[in-house]
Amino acid sequence: MISIFKKEIRSFLSSLIAYVVIVVFLLIIGLFTWVFADGNVLVLGHANLDILFFMAPWVFTFLISSITMRSFSEELKQGTFEILSTKPITDVQIVLGKFLASVTLVVFAVLPTLVYAYSIYRLGSPVGNIDTGATMGSYIGLILLGASYASIGIFSSVITPNQIVAFILGLFLCFFFYVGFQQLSNLSLFGSYDSFVQSLGIQLHYDSISRGVVDSRDLAYFMSLIFIFLSLTLLALRGRKW
Repeated sequence: MISIFKKEIRSFLSSLIAYVVIVVFLLIIGLFTWVFADGNVLVLGHANLDILFFMAPWVFTFLISSITMRSFSEELKQGTFEILSTKPITDVQIVLGKFLASVTLVVFAVLPTLVYAYSIYRLGSPVGNIDTGATMGSYIGLILLGASYASIGIFSSVITPNQIVAFILGLFLCFFFYVGFQQLSNLSLFGSYDSFVQSLGIQLHYDSISRGVVDSRDLAYFMSLIFIFLSLTLLALRGRKW
């Protein structure tokens, strides 16, 4: 697994993908946090990063799909996966190695935003007048959301050798799991089950953690979602060998 992890990290860093993803993420988030008139911190005058944590899931939908679209698609297209599968490494290690590499890149993209958090901390009146619990909870929720998106994107990549198709499928699934169940529950189509349908979506649990309360139910949801999509990836991978 470590060898796959290192291979994926080297692959990311040897291409422009990692750098473009991180720069684009920071640029978009920075503009919404500090510049755009309707919701930036300086205009609202509140010592919080609500706009960052509101925008990040939408930006991640595109960026993580672009990161993960090549995880398996490129190897399937070039035929290098057959070579990889002959090495003394299990399918589980391959999947976990690629998943952890994608999550590591997500963490690298999020870390520079701590500068924004420190800036808000210093700008507070008095200095330090910021909801530290909510901010920390929001960062935890953002990493868990990024990991969930990564598992979805890797699954999308393993079922097609076409990177564009993998990107579009990953984009759709990330979008649907983030907001789709929420919108379905708002239609009141399921009666007493509407709250259950809502709980199937990422947004409810992400918003809950962002309030600063790290509930075990929210953690269990994210862990379960990641496990399900990594398991589906593993099944699809083994299916290709049959």
